[in-house]
Amino acid sequence: MNLDILVFGAHPDDAEIGMGGTIALLADNGFKVGVVDLTRGEMSTRGDVNTRKKEAKRASKILGLKLRDNLELPDGRLEVVDEYIKMVIWQIRKYKPKLVFAPYKNDRHPDHIAASNLVKTAVFHSGVGKYDTSDENEQQEPHRPVKLYYYMQAFKFEPKFIVDISNYFDKKMKSVFAYKTQFYNPRSKEPNTFISDPKFTRYLESRSGFYGFQIGKDYGEPFYSEEEVELNLVEMLKRKNG
Repeated sequence: MNLDILVFGAHPDDAEIGMGGTIALLADNGFKVGVVDLTRGEMSTRGDVNTRKKEAKRASKILGLKLRDNLELPDGRLEVVDEYIKMVIWQIRKYKPKLVFAPYKNDRHPDHIAASNLVKTAVFHSGVGKYDTSDENEQQEPHRPVKLYYYMQAFKFEPKFIVDISNYFDKKMKSVFAYKTQFYNPRSKEPNTFISDPKFTRYLESRSGFYGFQIGKDYGEPFYSEEEVELNLVEMLKRKNG
């Protein structure tokens, strides 16, 4: 199965936090979206691997994903090495997405930084014919996505574009709270963490509202591109006048 969009996250819940509204928007408009989590989140303070897997399944259903995979790389020890690069390339060549999304390259969590650099390296080498990967003993064909975009996690950046998620903000938050072990739950007896603190939930809400306000909408999700982003003024004006 070919995908339109492939989203990579260091841990299950990263994609939901960073761009859950955009994923839901794209899926609802008929685009095939998949998520690949690089680790199982086994180093997380709260919950466990089996619970996290079930939570990811619930979140995937909420967002309308076509697939969700996990590379089971070591949580807390992500790095840009040939073995991991090949595993990411394998996913890109298998599903042939037009767009790839990854965490922004600067963040408080080292795994997020490593994931960003790992995906960037893999996206480039996925298009290199002499970089060999195989699928069921058959050599994969090179594939380079049209664009690589980055979503926001803890640290801010100056967005290259903002997606209006006003109609999908509730679905985004439902996908986030599908991870019941990870986020604020007043009945939980597990230790408090950066993302389980109720302030983090308020941060996600206010951040979405802030970036929505920047484009005159209720809620928005910001994205970064290392390349310039084209704006088709003719098409925009046609839509405005239509």
